[in-house]
Amino acid sequence: MTDTRELTQRASLWGHRDFLLLWGGQTVSEAGSSITRFALPLAAVVAPLSASTFEIGLLSATASLAFLVVALPAGVVVDRLPRRQLMIWSDVARMVIIAAIPLAYALGVLRLWQLFAVALAAGVCTVFFDVAYQSYLPTLVDREQLAEGNGKLGATQSLANVSGPVLGSGLVALVGAAGALAVDVASYAVSLLSLSRIRTREPVREPAAVPATRTDRRAEFVAGLSYVVRHPILRKVVACTGVSNLFDAISAALMIVFAVRVLHVRPAAVGLLLAAGALGGILGGVLSGRLTRAIGSARLIWVSALVFGAVPVLLPLAQPGGWLVLFVLGNAGYGLSAVLYNTAQISYRQSVCPPELLGRVNAAVRWLVWGTLPVGGLLGGVLGATIGIRPAIWVAVLGAWAGGLFVFFSPLRHLRDIPAQP
Repeated sequence: MTDTRELTQRASLWGHRDFLLLWGGQTVSEAGSSITRFALPLAAVVAPLSASTFEIGLLSATASLAFLVVALPAGVVVDRLPRRQLMIWSDVARMVIIAAIPLAYALGVLRLWQLFAVALAAGVCTVFFDVAYQSYLPTLVDREQLAEGNGKLGATQSLANVSGPVLGSGLVALVGAAGALAVDVASYAVSLLSLSRIRTREPVREPAAVPATRTDRRAEFVAGLSYVVRHPILRKVVACTGVSNLFDAISAALMIVFAVRVLHVRPAAVGLLLAAGALGGILGGVLSGRLTRAIGSARLIWVSALVFGAVPVLLPLAQPGGWLVLFVLGNAGYGLSAVLYNTAQISYRQSVCPPELLGRVNAAVRWLVWGTLPVGGLLGGVLGATIGIRPAIWVAVLGAWAGGLFVFFSPLRHLRDIPAQP
């Protein structure tokens, strides 16, 4: 064992070499992925592909389909293989997959079906990386530093959401949509290099025996899901996250049309207003460690959902003119509460879950809470068309806030901090 374990005893992760390598690599990688989320549909829209509106929507759905299809089996794989190695190979695979687009464009053979294939294949690799990523952090830092580590990683994601579209639009103007994807390829290379330089070794896990019968294989497959459902607190946390995601997807589907058609914001300025949410997320990442110590690592879960989560109620109160500040504050409040909540609940899950089951539990949680997103997007369109845009936004923000009641009316309310032992 190297001396990096001694470094984790420091009060801050700023002195933790291996965490900084992980965090730095992911900062670059998240920004590259954000550029791809902007450039991939743009590559489909422009000539020579000129995809239809339906095809663009289908391309977006294809990218998230992998979480519904392979999340549970990914958890089994993550619990069987070394997690850092799995992350490295996922980065290698995504480099090759994404590089196929600028290469095909340069050769003049780019076709629409290739974008769909890349979106699906890269999505599968992302599922494996994300599940391994959340399962790997507890082996890298001390238990008391999980909140700070998850907070920094959450701030990185919010920063990428701000910088990605800005960088992407500039790159598209300079080198085209297909060329901008090459930046994402380079970002995975940075992540790969950072992961390969981490010195901390994962604890040796006994190799799991391959299930001999179909019943045993089924039990292993759903073990993470069963653990979540039976855990008195985790099932309430997942219910809160799933419900909040459902209603957040409703507001996300209507946010742009609300700004343009109801608040009369010029299309060129909408992006600046929406960026406020990501800036709120960055603030949440910065404050998460301090708030965890001040409020309590367990208590912060319901405080972030119900107290900070009440700020987005300002969104539907916004009006054209000076009252647009309510839109900005509400959106920033959403970003702040989301990062604080996710930092707290992920840290709780990483702390209480048995290490040998963590990959399957993380996969099961992703499968459950992300499965509500496409449903919420569809409901957003239906509600906006039937009851109106502003009333639908009211339904969305109040419903997302009410999701926090699941964790308030749970054993979590009686805890200040995460228990010392699982």
